[in-house]
Amino acid sequence: MARDSFTPDFDPDCGDRALSSARHDIVIGRWRGLRELLYATGPQWLARGHRVRLLAQACASSSSVESWLAAEPHRGDALVLRAATETARAFNLAIAAGRGAPIDQHRVDGAVLACLQAAEAYPEDPTPWVSLISVARLYPAGVRRQELGRWWDELHSRDPYSVEGHLQVLHYYSARWHGSHGFMYDFARDAAGVAPAGSALPVLVQYARVEEYRYAQDEAREGRTSLGLGQHWRHDGPVSDVRRTWERWIMGRTESEVAPGELRDLNYLAHAACYAGLQDIAAAVLRMPGRLATRTPWSYTGDPEKQLLKWRKEFRLRA
Repeated sequence: MARDSFTPDFDPDCGDRALSSARHDIVIGRWRGLRELLYATGPQWLARGHRVRLLAQACASSSSVESWLAAEPHRGDALVLRAATETARAFNLAIAAGRGAPIDQHRVDGAVLACLQAAEAYPEDPTPWVSLISVARLYPAGVRRQELGRWWDELHSRDPYSVEGHLQVLHYYSARWHGSHGFMYDFARDAAGVAPAGSALPVLVQYARVEEYRYAQDEAREGRTSLGLGQHWRHDGPVSDVRRTWERWIMGRTESEVAPGELRDLNYLAHAACYAGLQDIAAAVLRMPGRLATRTPWSYTGDPEKQLLKWRKEFRLRA
């Protein structure tokens, strides 16, 4: 039997070559590639959100966005990227401080102000509202429910089926942040229930399953409980959830190609299907993006490459 030559490609840009080129500009200290990329992307909200999020992660450790704003202080795209970059910087500080440790509230306030300025500069764009809901998690007590609701309404009116926007609310309402497992699952299932056929929103339930697992890992690591998650992925609930996501999202898709902004969502569904023992769904979803893969959520349950190779071998998939 011929050996499988498959090697997963964990391209950080998820196959988006134009994004890779723009990120190279950041490395060499240029900003014009950022302007050209975001101008060309325009109001393609899925691609725009994906690109802004990954550009912001790269800009967080550089001065590229500041250089761009110095040259074009009123450019909407630059202000949107600056808002996402300030959000990424605030999260980098939180990660460095450690779980539960507060960070300078002025940094969080600054990111919020940058988001509001970006929203004013580019009124049609949902992206600043995604950044705003994301950074709200960093306030020790969260934000007032009315305020979060207003921000959510602004996002929802611009992009009602934004997976990234819904995902930021899901994180906010998770037990690791300012909510509970029940609140998080209710939000995910409500969003999935109103999503049209072909929308990726049903995969929010798989994100919630991973969030619950990560919470249990944290609790076990800190000695508050034992992990005890042998059936976390395989009992009737998660199995039914995977089937529903497959039927409502994948079976309803009309596109044959996988967009870079969908790749992480596909990996969450593939991961859930593998661990739920749903070989038919898992094999089909693993095939969809070819070699491309994301490290999360595989990294939460082991080595990503080893897991992908293990499941592909078990399902007898070939490169």
